[in-house]
Amino acid sequence: MIFETLDTFGHEQVVFCHNKDAGLKAIIAIHNTVLGPALGGTRMWPYKTEQDALNDVLRLSRGMTYKNAVAGLDIGGGKAVIIGNPATDKSEALFRAFGQFVQSLGGRYITAEDVGIDVNDMEFVYRETEFVTGVHQVHGGSGDPSPFTAYGSLQGLMASLNKRFGDEEVGKYSYAVQGLGHVGMEYVKLLKERGAKIFVTDINQSLIDKAVSEYGAEAVGLDEIYDVDADVYSPCALGGTVNEETLPRLKAKVICGSANNQLANNAIGDEVAQRGILYAPDYAVNAGGVMNVALEMTGYNRERAMRQMRTIYHNLTRIFEISERDGIPTYKAADRMAEERIEIMGKLKLPLGRSTPRFQGRIRGGA
Repeated sequence: MIFETLDTFGHEQVVFCHNKDAGLKAIIAIHNTVLGPALGGTRMWPYKTEQDALNDVLRLSRGMTYKNAVAGLDIGGGKAVIIGNPATDKSEALFRAFGQFVQSLGGRYITAEDVGIDVNDMEFVYRETEFVTGVHQVHGGSGDPSPFTAYGSLQGLMASLNKRFGDEEVGKYSYAVQGLGHVGMEYVKLLKERGAKIFVTDINQSLIDKAVSEYGAEAVGLDEIYDVDADVYSPCALGGTVNEETLPRLKAKVICGSANNQLANNAIGDEVAQRGILYAPDYAVNAGGVMNVALEMTGYNRERAMRQMRTIYHNLTRIFEISERDGIPTYKAADRMAEERIEIMGKLKLPLGRSTPRFQGRIRGGA
């Protein structure tokens, strides 16, 4: 059944990584390398079953192909998952063993931080392989990508507001923000700086308290976030929160946030469009993090990174144009934009990522 699944999703390679001594159980999925080496973060999560881990990494890696293509990057899509509890199972040995597996792929897969992983964990991975992004600035890297993901999400939000309401004045509107992790909290900060009314929720009460005390947000219950009378629903936690149960409750006119896989399925995406809600495709909105770390491959520069974040506005505008041109929901328009780029660039046979020296000027060695 695994090969049938790979046929369905179109993956090139899936690697199961195991090191008993280090306690490592991980899966690396390389979906597509037409545009260049596969870049995507590593997620650490206490999956209930190995099948759940496999399903997640296949879904996420395919999403990275589309995200990187729409972002205009010369990289393909991949992802990795480590089965374990990030609160209790982390160790130097675990991450160095994982780094050895990444190194064994010879640059076909380049990793970075994702859920459950931080820059300190990447330090250990980096000791075993150069094929890491999001490394600390002392090594010539870019560090934590979360602020860039949030800033890129703001660019996507502004494009969405302009499409739906005819202006980009973030402070005029209200927002229901679900999830206050690294990206979500930074997103709330950016909204507050622009004078917006913000409703927030999270499973972590201390994060809610911070958003209320520091950014003037109004706290609501985990389930109540769907009933808030806000102009924009911003999912910034895990995926699938726009579903058959929650969609009828949403009062928002725009869905725009940093979470991956916000739509439970394609049918929900169709219904979102039918209800007249503007959906900003998640992987186009949250591409700021990968845009930022991808610059490490050719020499990181913060000014270049901030300039690249602003292209997210234009990418969203293009997606909305394709949606209108072809009479399709925005989630399909984003896929179409990605597929068209992969097809045409694949015919050139000269992706920049394969011809340009990578990771120049970085410093290897201990943390």
